[in-house]
Amino acid sequence: MKALVITAKNKMELQDIPVPEIENDQVLIHVAYAGICGSDLPRYYEGKVHHFPQIPGHEFSGTVTKLGSAVTGLSIGDRVSVAPLIPCGKCAECQAGLPSMCTNYTFIGSSVPGALAEYVAVPAQNCLVLPDNISLTEAATIEPLTVAIHGIERVNFKAGANVLVLGVGSVGLLTVMALKARGAGKITVVDIKDASLKVAQECGADVVINSAKVNLDQYLSKRKLFDAVFETAGNPITQVQALKYAAKHAQVVFIGKTTKPTTFQYQEFEQILRKELEITGSWLSFSAPFPGYEWQAAIAYLSSGRISTQKLITGVYSLTDQDKPFAVLSDKNAGAIKVMYKIS
Repeated sequence: MKALVITAKNKMELQDIPVPEIENDQVLIHVAYAGICGSDLPRYYEGKVHHFPQIPGHEFSGTVTKLGSAVTGLSIGDRVSVAPLIPCGKCAECQAGLPSMCTNYTFIGSSVPGALAEYVAVPAQNCLVLPDNISLTEAATIEPLTVAIHGIERVNFKAGANVLVLGVGSVGLLTVMALKARGAGKITVVDIKDASLKVAQECGADVVINSAKVNLDQYLSKRKLFDAVFETAGNPITQVQALKYAAKHAQVVFIGKTTKPTTFQYQEFEQILRKELEITGSWLSFSAPFPGYEWQAAIAYLSSGRISTQKLITGVYSLTDQDKPFAVLSDKNAGAIKVMYKIS
């Protein structure tokens, strides 16, 4: 089969390799579409995989083509979305029903071969059968949608809540969609790119603000602060803003993965105390029974039409394009949101 293989830091090759063998509890998936996540960029450009060689790709859809001897509940020909986390099932966190907190997990596309290949072997328990009205293209966006759903479900905000989303990359846009579907009221979005803010409006944002053009402190000094704040950028500036613009007794969720130090002045940090803020982080997108309600909710939202992710797909490539989608996603001027490979 054909597969894109990371062989070294900043080196990717299109190779002919054997179709993987499956274990008794696994199925073989003929991959249809595989998306590229921001977390895939350092895996390629910085070599941050567990070992070389490695096949990346953890946002994907496909068709079941082979069943392990112990597999039940799936059939050859089933169209599926696949959860990429493989929890150990034995640690204290797994035993407590917290697979996202597993201390001994493996991950498809990072520590075990991923979906930038014609076939991938995965545990049967990671597969979710798709309704007929969800395309395999949209199904490849289910994983990032579950990240957004997991994040907003970390807090129990009230229906009609006045909410703020800081940062509208792909996860931020999906967070806007999930908030709308979940029953949030007025949704305000802040980013520094007009193009991203335009898409945010199409996704359901009621108010969009370009913080490179508008002084947020002045703008919000005359307006009601927010019942819930969702920080999705992982940026030191928006991480501080999340506390500043939260109302008293508000809920603040940090979803965006950070790679830089964040500094809070004492007056900023004191907002946690003075406002008695409820603050939480959000990691991955899994719960019990595995893979979790997030995955069932994402499928239900897409199937019912309450969420449509098709508008977020800005580019579809083939394996022969090799690292071109990685370059497009890395280019901040390319306007890319969700890029993916069409594999079969």
